[in-house]
Amino acid sequence: MRVLVWHVHGAWTTSFVHTGHTCLVPRTPLRDADGRGRARTYSWPDNAVEVTPEQLREEDVDVVVLQRPHELELSEKWLGRRPGEDVAAVYVEHDAPRGDVPATRHPMAERADVPVVHVTHFNDVYWDCGRAPTTVIEHGVVDPGHRYTGESPRAGVVINEPVRRSRISGADLLPRFAAAAPLDLFGMGVSDSLGALGLRRDRVRPHEDLPQEEMHRALAGNRVYVHPYRWTSLGLSLLEAMHLGMPVVAVAATEAVEAVPREAGAVSTRIDELTRTVRELLSDPDRAREAGRAARAVALRHYSLERFSAEWDELLQEVTR
Repeated sequence: MRVLVWHVHGAWTTSFVHTGHTCLVPRTPLRDADGRGRARTYSWPDNAVEVTPEQLREEDVDVVVLQRPHELELSEKWLGRRPGEDVAAVYVEHDAPRGDVPATRHPMAERADVPVVHVTHFNDVYWDCGRAPTTVIEHGVVDPGHRYTGESPRAGVVINEPVRRSRISGADLLPRFAAAAPLDLFGMGVSDSLGALGLRRDRVRPHEDLPQEEMHRALAGNRVYVHPYRWTSLGLSLLEAMHLGMPVVAVAATEAVEAVPREAGAVSTRIDELTRTVRELLSDPDRAREAGRAARAVALRHYSLERFSAEWDELLQEVTR
């Protein structure tokens, strides 16, 4: 199929463009948030095709994959067709609700003609989607391979914009983890964040916005992966770490409690228990390797690209039928 999809979330879009459909990815002259075009730090196949807003008027589009409310208006303006009425559409909800969470109503709640696709069952339970039909297609990850070495007695963490997203990402918890183990911190905006987060450079080594392949190689050298997120539907970096074969220590919040098996490391709301497990895994490489194998087995079974692609194929066929 020919699918219009914006490059909003790099990791998720990487998985989506690997489903094999022709993905028309808007690119504006400034490559702003509404037109980033093809990814620069991820490896995308040739079926991800950049198009300008002007070109979209002439493109044959079977379905629009919406991810932000204003893309309804953008689609109508750039395509000349209304999503859900003149062209098939689905809306992917990447995030857990914000604000008054039990009462948060989804932006598409009044649209019965555009299904909402949640990326986790947690999202599906927590969002009030009103009249909109809903389904869940859980994440699928392009398998980077079992690359874990654990040769470095450090903990790896991946957080984009840790200062701006401090409470959401659990970045404010990093000083407590850094007291238990030296950290390698990967992501966008990490280089200048240490002082604001109360982190010492002798305990935390920042790695600024590495290409995905390079990040995977560096991350897999850490002995344990720490996932401190409080309020995200499910960070794809967690699933990538599990695919790499890394043991995982995660805050027991949102979908992480379903994604991470106990034998893969530790999942808890007790920070003392999490930091204790980090120290134990750093001191016991054999246990760390065994936990990493358990993490990878679950990731391959439950979060494979093959399962993700099959479920998306089925949904796209259904909405365009």
